[in-house]
Amino acid sequence: MVKTDLHTDSLLAHGGGGFDAATGAVVPPIQTATTFVRDENYDLVSGNHLYSRDDNDLFRKTEGLIAHLEGAADSRLFASGMAAIAAIMRTVKPGGTILLQSDIYWGTTLFFRKNCERSNVALIEVDAADLSVLKDTIETAQPDLIFLEVPSNPFLVVVDIAAVAKLAELTGSTVCVDATAATPLIMKPLSLGADLVVHSATKALNGHSDVLGGVVSTASADTEAWQFICAERHDAGAVMGSFETWLLLRGLRTLSLRVERMNANAQALAEHFAAHPKIAEVLYPGLETHKAHGLASSQMSGGYGSLMSLIMKGSREDALKVTGALNLFQRATSLGGVESLVEHRETIEGPASGIPDTLLRLSIGIEHIDDLIGDMEQALDAV
Repeated sequence: MVKTDLHTDSLLAHGGGGFDAATGAVVPPIQTATTFVRDENYDLVSGNHLYSRDDNDLFRKTEGLIAHLEGAADSRLFASGMAAIAAIMRTVKPGGTILLQSDIYWGTTLFFRKNCERSNVALIEVDAADLSVLKDTIETAQPDLIFLEVPSNPFLVVVDIAAVAKLAELTGSTVCVDATAATPLIMKPLSLGADLVVHSATKALNGHSDVLGGVVSTASADTEAWQFICAERHDAGAVMGSFETWLLLRGLRTLSLRVERMNANAQALAEHFAAHPKIAEVLYPGLETHKAHGLASSQMSGGYGSLMSLIMKGSREDALKVTGALNLFQRATSLGGVESLVEHRETIEGPASGIPDTLLRLSIGIEHIDDLIGDMEQALDAV
């Protein structure tokens, strides 16, 4: 059981609280068994262990901890962030409608486009930050699911989750927020009225670039959508392995420290380069110049996340020169790890994604801020 009388920092440090009752170990054991025996009466020896797709104490411990962080009624781990998103998408039956925020993570957008077409589900992509357009779209389309990403990747768009949730009440739409870039320590979409929140646990929740995972949490365990998601995880089998779950739980133990440093580094880096002559724009909601800074401040606490993007002046080649000249920032795809990464996003996604070819996406890690600023300065000087 997750202890609820502890500060979040203490709860995380102890991995949800408690020690292994069998041995007294301060970290939980890794159970590798896939199946569990029955006694001579064919009753399970342990009443809650039948088969490892669901019956895994590490799942339960980690899901309980994440549910507590989210203020959720329940959580479910998945094999990856996209596996979690896939389960959410499939809550909408053929003939239904999904309203998808435009200009979010390209992998999510492509998945929704391909699978909605295949599944006879209507897909409407809309600028969810424009509440007037969103209101008209919701009233007209009557969507079954509204899927948001806050802040968005890589444009750092901030949507008013509470306002969207109120609009969704009029049509009974389920609101899901991908809050991967924020983490539950910065933003809790369920408290703002969302029905579901999803994270790629691969990113900051684990934080060490060595685990694939996803997690979905719900405001209510009694909804049809949540019952479907739980059944989908079990029946389709998109579960994490025991070792991966153990690594995720270990990563969560340092989440508060990592998020604190990464937030501070990202804010300092954004402020330092906001007026740089070779940068057209820094996309980061922590900057007062960001058009949704006030909204971000009302929805987020303790910082604005470790994801930002730079729109470079000049050409695609100039942007690539900057990435090539970086030494401390590693040229790699992902975000939320302890190491800082740089990505020329258009190279990864291709021109069909609409990503500007001068956009560099940065994931800010826990290095010393002077080293991060110095590395970016010398790279910009090389252009």
